[in-house]
Amino acid sequence: MRAMPARRAKETARSGGSAGRQLSLILYLISGLLPLSAGAAASFDFQTLVARAEKLARQPYQAAPEVPTFLKLLTYDQYRDIRYRPSEALWRREGLPFQAQFFHPGAFFPRSVEIHVLENGREHLVPFSVKRFDYGKNHFTEPMPGSLGYAGFRLHYPLNRPDYLDEVAVFLGASYFRSLGRNEHYGLSARGLAIDTAQPRGEEFPVFRSFWLEKPKPGATAMRLYALLDGPSVTGAYRFDIKPGDNTAMTVHARLFFRRSPEVLGIAPLTSMFLHGENSLRPFNDFRPEVHDSDGLALQNGSGEHVWRPLSNPRELRVSAFQLQDPKGFGLLQRDRDIDHYQDFEAHYQSRPSAWITPLGNWGQGEVRLVEIPTPDETNDNVVAFWTPAQKPGKGEAMDLDYRIDWGYRPAEKPRGGYVLATRRGAGDLPGTRRYVIDFKGGKLDGLAAGSPVDADVWVGRTGRVIRQQIEKNPATGGWRLSFQVQPQGAGPLELRAFLRKGSETLTETWSYLES
Repeated sequence: MRAMPARRAKETARSGGSAGRQLSLILYLISGLLPLSAGAAASFDFQTLVARAEKLARQPYQAAPEVPTFLKLLTYDQYRDIRYRPSEALWRREGLPFQAQFFHPGAFFPRSVEIHVLENGREHLVPFSVKRFDYGKNHFTEPMPGSLGYAGFRLHYPLNRPDYLDEVAVFLGASYFRSLGRNEHYGLSARGLAIDTAQPRGEEFPVFRSFWLEKPKPGATAMRLYALLDGPSVTGAYRFDIKPGDNTAMTVHARLFFRRSPEVLGIAPLTSMFLHGENSLRPFNDFRPEVHDSDGLALQNGSGEHVWRPLSNPRELRVSAFQLQDPKGFGLLQRDRDIDHYQDFEAHYQSRPSAWITPLGNWGQGEVRLVEIPTPDETNDNVVAFWTPAQKPGKGEAMDLDYRIDWGYRPAEKPRGGYVLATRRGAGDLPGTRRYVIDFKGGKLDGLAAGSPVDADVWVGRTGRVIRQQIEKNPATGGWRLSFQVQPQGAGPLELRAFLRKGSETLTETWSYLES
């Protein structure tokens, strides 16, 4: 990842899931590109898209016009009653392994995007057609515009069995997209870019304004698509290579052009939901023990150290920063896979994917930033994580991005040694003290018998001190449990870190916690 003057630049993606979660993405929504055209065939490659993004960046930002009012005023139920006809799926009649279905604009998605097909290097606009949709009980008093366009699309592929095409990826809403691995249910999302997240001036949501879907060949196991990003601060050309599997891998290649230098540039942003979990103290009137799409932020720095930060639903907005040099990766993970811990047979939280970002190349100095937003229910995506470089690009500069996103049960993040399985907390034995219980598992830990000389390094910031500590074998998990109590000292949040070792040998990743 590097920034450079635009003139010298070199070439270096929500739907499905529970209905309520769809609403959480709808603060800022899709825009279209420019007035939809007839779309005569033309030669197209990534450099073509780069040239369009660069040209667009030299123009003042203009949001596309909205769809007619009668579509914008659709209720949630009315919009959900508009369904795409599977018989009209792109490439269905040809029996190709990848097929695409489109979303209708309206309600939460008041602007359209252009969708094109690439075949033999030529681009063709996919025109809007009411024949593609079943409108259910909806009856409109106005005719549907013929040039309406679509709100987004989803890709289908025989992920779980060869005779059925499962939904494997969705691009819908601003620059949001998401995917999943084999035998999983949709959960967290990614975005093309995050601008000024959690800043006083408010967040800017750049949008994917146009897409190009490259027609797959018979027997293809991977799919390529392109997207044009646009927003008040930045434009960008994106290429996605998607390979479904146990872990679905997305390789992202992008070039960005900046109209201005943002206050916070969020690279490879991930967005998830955490309502309550094992570490929650706030009371919830909920029969389910835990409710979350992800239970922690994991990261690996350039030296190879793994860090785990359990997520929380804070009382106030909280932003944490982890400074790194050339990170090896980061992600929002769902480690807890025990259905007994969720008891939700509809949401399937135990089957939500993790997402792990692997930089392709050196990203230099910067930080992984974690934003946690208070939420009263599970309809809000209240967790955001992204990389922000120490040196931001300036107005008129360009930046190249290359990274991979692995979506799945156990993505590429897996630490070499032991990892944090669960975090619990509660009141300590003495008045005003706090107790923390961390279960570690994996690596050499599992092979150590009870009574082995396992030690813990526990660090507490200036606002507290450790008063009691215990390490023991956990017979239920086969791992080890660390418990300690902290006496707060003075005002301010408690910063905590801990890991297990045997002599000078580090056995686990580093557990990191912030108690406000």
